[in-house]
Amino acid sequence: MNDWQRKSPLDWETYLNKLVKVVAVEKHEYEGWVLTVDPVSASIVLATFPENEKVSISFVMGHAVQEVEILQEGDSDMKQRLSRILAPEESQAYSPEELEKRKNDLKTWLETNHIPVAEQGDQGRTLSVAGVLTIDPPYGPEQCSSTNEIILSRVQGLVQGYLEKQQ
Repeated sequence: MNDWQRKSPLDWETYLNKLVKVVAVEKHEYEGWVLTVDPVSASIVLATFPENEKVSISFVMGHAVQEVEILQEGDSDMKQRLSRILAPEESQAYSPEELEKRKNDLKTWLETNHIPVAEQGDQGRTLSVAGVLTIDPPYGPEQCSSTNEIILSRVQGLVQGYLEKQQ
C-alpha cells in the first residue's frame, strides 16, 4: 500500500476542485482538476477542459499513484464548472413538485404494467424496481442503475418508451 492509499477521505477532500499533477508508476504524469477520489480504491478522477471540446475525464488508479502535487486552487467558477459535470443542468431544471409528479407518474405506469416498484431512501425519492434496479430523479433512462445489465437494458427501454409516449 502506498502513501496515497494510506490517506483518509478527509485528506483526499483537500485535493477536490484543485488542479493537480499526479505522478504514477513508470513515471507517467497526469494533470487535471480533481473531481473526486474513490474512498475504497483511492483512485483519482481528473477532469480536463481541452479547447473547443467537451470535458475529458481520466482515472488514475490509487495503487499506481506515487505523488500528487497541487498546482492551482480552484476558484468559484471552476468549482461550479466541475460540479456541473456530475450534476448536469437537465437534472436541475425540475422543481420539487415536478420531480414528485414525474416519480408518481412513472411509478403508476410501472405498476399498471405489473412491474413491482417501491419508493426507497430517506425521502422516498428513489424508485426501486423488483429490488434489483433503482431509478433516481429526474426519472429518465440515464438515471436507472443496476448490476444486472439485462434488466437494466430492458427497464431503460421501457422508461424511454414511456417518456416518448408522454411527449
